Amino acid sequence: MPSHSNATFMPREAVPLQQPVDETSAGPRDATPQASAHARNRIEIPDGHALFSAINHPKDINELNIAQLEAVAREVRRAIISTVSANGGHLAPSLGVTDLTLALLKVFNPEHDRLVWDVGHQAYAYKILTGRRENFHTLRTLGGISGFPRMAESPFDHFGVGHSSTSISAALGMAIARDLADEDHTVAAIIGDGSMTAGLAYEGLNQAGDLGVNLTVVLNDNEMSISRNVGALSSFLSRKLSKRWVQRFKQQMETWMRQVPRFGDDLANYARLSESSFKGFFTPGMIFEAFKFNYIGPINGHSMPDMVDIFQQVKDLEGPVLVHVLTTKGKGYAPAENNPTYFHGVGCFVPETGEAKKISACLPPYTEIFGRTLVDLAAKNDKIVAITAAMPEGTGLNYFADAYPDRFFDVGICEQHAVTMAAGLASQGYRPVVAVYSTFLQRSYDQVVHDVCLQNLPVTLCLDRAGLVGEDGATHHGTFDISFLRHIPNLLFMAPKDEAELQRMLVTALNHPGPAAIRYPRGVGVGAPSQDDPSPLSPGQGETLRDGGEAVVVALGSRVHPALEAAGELAKETGREVAVFNARFIKPLPKAQLLELARTHSRMLIVEENVVAGGFGSAVLELFAAQGMLRGQRIRLLGIPDVFVEHGPQRMLRKQLGLDKTGIKDALGELFAAAPLSQKDS
Repeated sequence: MPSHSNATFMPREAVPLQQPVDETSAGPRDATPQASAHARNRIEIPDGHALFSAINHPKDINELNIAQLEAVAREVRRAIISTVSANGGHLAPSLGVTDLTLALLKVFNPEHDRLVWDVGHQAYAYKILTGRRENFHTLRTLGGISGFPRMAESPFDHFGVGHSSTSISAALGMAIARDLADEDHTVAAIIGDGSMTAGLAYEGLNQAGDLGVNLTVVLNDNEMSISRNVGALSSFLSRKLSKRWVQRFKQQMETWMRQVPRFGDDLANYARLSESSFKGFFTPGMIFEAFKFNYIGPINGHSMPDMVDIFQQVKDLEGPVLVHVLTTKGKGYAPAENNPTYFHGVGCFVPETGEAKKISACLPPYTEIFGRTLVDLAAKNDKIVAITAAMPEGTGLNYFADAYPDRFFDVGICEQHAVTMAAGLASQGYRPVVAVYSTFLQRSYDQVVHDVCLQNLPVTLCLDRAGLVGEDGATHHGTFDISFLRHIPNLLFMAPKDEAELQRMLVTALNHPGPAAIRYPRGVGVGAPSQDDPSPLSPGQGETLRDGGEAVVVALGSRVHPALEAAGELAKETGREVAVFNARFIKPLPKAQLLELARTHSRMLIVEENVVAGGFGSAVLELFAAQGMLRGQRIRLLGIPDVFVEHGPQRMLRKQLGLDKTGIKDALGELFAAAPLSQKDS
């Protein structure tokens, strides 16, 4: 994540946290005469905090007038800034949709209507205004409320989300269910323009338009997802016209045509009939009307009167409708408006300035080590290209983009396309590296199998955020990748114990003649010095880091160093000597070494930060079973149980799951407490 300096520049409509913001003032790209007039004549509310404190249920919002809604919006933003500055979270997107959220809740009733948020980065204001104001300070903390909509958390969270572009399809399913049950309520999907770069969104639009169901799609357009949007569709959505200019042009043309002798009135009437074609030519409405949606917009997403008026009209329209709303990411908080990428997902910061709070750790994270190493390797090999799915900063590929812009490709939120495009590049002699969060690679499973591994193409998959990611919770933990990748033929699969080993694995992958994958955790490592010229590893070869004859810990990736610490403490406390083996390779397994360890140790603990089901430990047990090595052995698998892990700090989650140093030491103690199995017992 890029560093952030003290923000001193403030856009015209943005002010520091302590001052109120005129939420009706339009940004430079979405000004309207109506909004400006309303800003001049707006009724001031002396105590917006009292109004905000009285909102305990969505129905309370329906009683507020426009001026009161605007006063509440300012207080909602203050609450979001206060909590996110302490807990971290998705600040800029939630600030940008605060006005939109209030307008939706003014018109629609979430007890009756269905509101489906896409991704969930936008949903903080919605959480506050739907009965979670008092608990909002627990956002993303262990046992607190989730950073994403969750059906189990509130009856007003109508669908759980975490990965992008699902809202239209889910809302369409709800609309079909409503019609089948002969019910009468509004179903609305609120989707960001970044999410509209994904094919899934258009699959939903296509089906909804074909069915002609009553469905409202609200496109929140801030011209960003996490980083700047890319692609032709993003450019098309950005073709916006001044509403004032359009109206003036239409009026002048109509006046001129009516002055034409004999045919003037007919020309003017024909022009009115052709208005939809005119609008489609000049605005992004054309693409949505091609999907048989009634397109409305673009409208100012910070003009409460306009939005409330439009949504009230939309409620009575038949068929699918798309409302295009223009918002400013980070609206009302100068540092976030000035640097929306940094404040998309941010750690703790000083709310008055936006400066990041100092933390004790100063080590570079795995993400940075990966990014800088790839740049160094690309300097020696012009066939290396890099691909990301809308996450250049998040994956560390921003360094590559700066150094080699012609060899860097951001495909938008299109993980499937990213992998198949990489396969195409690899088929032509290039060495593509696809950097993606582990949890998002789940969306590309078929492409990994059929387009990469089946054809044995040299694509390197770099899985950032593998394992427990922390406060983003169940939708973002990378705890399944070993289970869904290790069984695919032709794939070389590795996990480093530290930063230096990550460098060596990247070299190994780029020298490998077929597909390769590397998984590494979120955050910093142990501080292993970077290597100027990292050497490749021998596939299927692990390393023994500590000798010991009484038991052995076979550890993978991020769990290697905690295993070393646990073994060291156990030796000091009990005198028992435990070996520690760094497996390094998930596929191919270090078979000969593992079999030798099983022959020389009757007790074995296998530790990984992945689900136990189908994970690395399962692969080792399959090897032992095939070789008849399970007789007389005490083997325990330590990993993620068969649950979706909740949100919370990584350190606390690992402690709960027994995956930290103490948990590993306790598991070893239990192994020693159990007598070895005899062949008769087995």
